[in-house]
Amino acid sequence: MSTNATTSRDRAAGPVSLPTLGRLKQDGEKIACLTAYDASFAARLDEAGVDVVLVGDTLGMVVQGRDSTVPVSVDEMAYHSAMVARGLQRGFLMTDMPFLSYATRDLAVRNAARLMQEGGAKMVKLEGGALQAELVAFLAGRGIPVCAHIGLQPQFVHKLGGYKVQGREDTAAEAMLGDARALCEAGADMLLLECVPTDLARRVTEISPVPVIGIGAGPAVDGQILVLYDMLDITVGRKPRFVRNFMQDAGDVAGALRAYVGAVRDGSFPAPEHCF
Repeated sequence: MSTNATTSRDRAAGPVSLPTLGRLKQDGEKIACLTAYDASFAARLDEAGVDVVLVGDTLGMVVQGRDSTVPVSVDEMAYHSAMVARGLQRGFLMTDMPFLSYATRDLAVRNAARLMQEGGAKMVKLEGGALQAELVAFLAGRGIPVCAHIGLQPQFVHKLGGYKVQGREDTAAEAMLGDARALCEAGADMLLLECVPTDLARRVTEISPVPVIGIGAGPAVDGQILVLYDMLDITVGRKPRFVRNFMQDAGDVAGALRAYVGAVRDGSFPAPEHCF
């Protein structure tokens, strides 16, 4: 199928929803996801057929120039999420809950409500393993769709001692599988796996009843996500191993976005050199 045909099909399909994503997993069709931080890029992602658009707290690094995601506030996330929401017609909008914005139940439900009501998010994403299962159940029980982020968790970077691949050892891998089970049983609607070995990501995907999106997690997951500025080669400095520069052969932003969506869907991205 050509890129243009794929885009036409996407436009005809209407807005992406949680049932849409569930069907894609069930049918073995890859889910293409990217980050965005403003309305103009959001509209471009929609045109290219991106299924899930994440307003990531990565904005702290790629937009604000900070050295981690930790300083990003709920106000900033709500502001950028609202801008992205205005640019989307088809893509499913997911927004990060920033550092310590979900430290308690009250904080979590209040801040998730802000991101959905003010920011237009259809799902919130939070970091943490099985210890977050009770919180996920609490939010899910109040109608808040949740994506649970496991593996490398950037908000934990100071505790982890840097940005390192997670789950290489057998005990760590088994713990991550336990995290995935607990979060799904608690009501998570999606999992995001970051920087884990390919085989572990495959095992997580096999046991998960909900879509598993990978970043640096190999090709066996249900979908892929990258930071927009990384795959467009805008980010300054060294980029992670799992990033591919889609601007290199595309010629323009629209072409790079279409190439990314096509490569995710036909399985050519990620290639072995992007995996652990």
